[in-house]
Amino acid sequence: MVISLVGVAHGISHFFHMILAPLFPWLKPAFGLSYAELGLLMTVFFVISGIGQALSGFIVDKLGARAVLFFGIFCLGVSALVLSGAQNFAMLLAGSGLAGVGNSVFHPSDYTLLNKRVSTQRLGYAFSVHGISGNLGWAAAPVFLVTIAELSSWRTALLAAAFLPFAVLVVLFIFRDLLRTDVAHVAKSPVEHKSAQGALDFMRIPAVWMCFGFFFMIAMALGGVQSFSSAGLRDLYGMSLASATTAYTLYMLASAGGMLWGGFLAAKTSHHDRTITLAFSFAGVFSVLLATGWANPALAIVLMAAIGFGSGVAGPSRDLLIRAAAPKNATGRVYGVVYSGLDSGLAVAPMLFGAIMDAHHPAWIFICIGFFQVLAILTAVNVGGKTRALAA
Repeated sequence: MVISLVGVAHGISHFFHMILAPLFPWLKPAFGLSYAELGLLMTVFFVISGIGQALSGFIVDKLGARAVLFFGIFCLGVSALVLSGAQNFAMLLAGSGLAGVGNSVFHPSDYTLLNKRVSTQRLGYAFSVHGISGNLGWAAAPVFLVTIAELSSWRTALLAAAFLPFAVLVVLFIFRDLLRTDVAHVAKSPVEHKSAQGALDFMRIPAVWMCFGFFFMIAMALGGVQSFSSAGLRDLYGMSLASATTAYTLYMLASAGGMLWGGFLAAKTSHHDRTITLAFSFAGVFSVLLATGWANPALAIVLMAAIGFGSGVAGPSRDLLIRAAAPKNATGRVYGVVYSGLDSGLAVAPMLFGAIMDAHHPAWIFICIGFFQVLAILTAVNVGGKTRALAA
């Protein structure tokens, strides 16, 4: 039950990663924005989330994960209300920033709950469910928002989205006793870090910062997919908005399927960096293939799904790789700092990819996605090597 509750919360946080990007076709003419300005909305979200995530990890370790998680979900609901009533670009920025505050708490809270409430034997599967729920949130957002916007307006779509986090908050409150971490089963880490006795000592562990770099690279690739892959596909392959949205949705659904399989792989091996290498190599090759423009629109959609599947397989191994680098009793802090790398990459990516689209080079969207996935492989191998050396 704990895995399900945390998974639902994580799905909502990822839904709000995409609270604006699917609505770009409406927001752009409504406010007279460039692609770079649209990218800035995403950047504000992830800059604030990244800073907040690093800080919220310390709060989670001090106050507990449950209260911090509840606060974040509440902020997401309020942010959607603010965005739905936006009258100018400044209000869009404010709403995006508030959503970033809400998003900042999820990874430190979620992983603290999972590590303290789930047995070691089931942890790989818990991380798999956690990742799948996030991808389903990413996949659901465009379908939900675009459908309502086409039937009514973008404001109605955002107003409808505001009800989702409040509904989830009610469910979590009903089952709040299951989310206590003051008395919990703590899963044992495979590596004991004697250098992390003080509150900030974990920051001296090289593997922690390599994990940060790893997340930054995968976030740069993911940011390209989330923000402008649909626009890139429309320009490169002449797709309709509906077809490009379908391609993105299939990417996320295939990624969720990949995470399901990746959970079983992660549970059967301790060499998580090798799984990540194979998965991202697969995804990177198809990203570059997509960039060539040789495929027809239908095959391009299939290639997007293949990229998503490869990226998804790496997910559970990624989370276990970080757990192996985390010192005892510093779970929230480590996941907060490491996952701020994810937000940092997602903050930089929209402006980079927005500039590429403004320069009319849609093929470079997919070339850059593949490039950042290759860089992620290099950091994962480094983390795996350092962690095995420490455990030896």
